[in-house]
Amino acid sequence: MGSKDILAIATPNNLLFEVETVIDLNRLRYLDNIFSGRVHLVMSNYYNIEKLLKEAHLVVGAVLVTGATAPKLVMKEMLAKMKKGAVIVDVAVDQGGCVETCSPTTYEEPTFVIDEVIHYCVANMPGAVARTSAFALTNATLPYVLEIANSGYKEAMKRDPALMKGLNVHLGKLVCKPVADSQKMECGLVEF
Repeated sequence: MGSKDILAIATPNNLLFEVETVIDLNRLRYLDNIFSGRVHLVMSNYYNIEKLLKEAHLVVGAVLVTGATAPKLVMKEMLAKMKKGAVIVDVAVDQGGCVETCSPTTYEEPTFVIDEVIHYCVANMPGAVARTSAFALTNATLPYVLEIANSGYKEAMKRDPALMKGLNVHLGKLVCKPVADSQKMECGLVEF
C-alpha cells in the first residue's frame, strides 16, 4: 500500500507507545529490532488506538501516504475517552490530518480545544525552523536536481525510478495516481 501511519502516545507508565500500520509482521519485527525493545510497538487498528488513547497525555499523529490525503486514525468519538487536558499534535495536518477533529492552525493561534482535548495542528511545522529545514530539503533534493540539470528530465527519469515517482503533472496531465485519487481526477500515463 505504501502508507506509513505512526501514532506516538505518551502515557504515565510508558514514555512512548508507537503504533504503526504494518503491512506485514516483518516490518513490526524490524522496528522492534531497531528500538531494541525500548519502544512498545503494537499493530495499528482502531481497537489498539482507542485503548491507548484512554491513557494518553500526548498523542502525536504523523501519517504519510505519498501524494494522498492522510487516513483518519483518531475519530471524534474517541476524544471523549481521553483525559481532560490531553494534547494531540497532528503533524499530518498538511495532508488533511490523521485526527478527524484536526483543522490547520497558525503560529499566532496554534491550539484549539475540542471535548477538553487540546489540539495543535500548525500547518507547515518545518517553517518554524526555516533555515534548518531549507538545508535539509536542499541536501535531500540536490542530487535529483543535478541529475535533471545534467541529463534532462526525460533521461533522468528513465534512469531513476525515484524521480519518476515524484512526477505529478506531465504535459498538462495529472500523472500521479495517489494525487488523482485524492482529488477524484483522472490519471494520465507518462509518455516520453
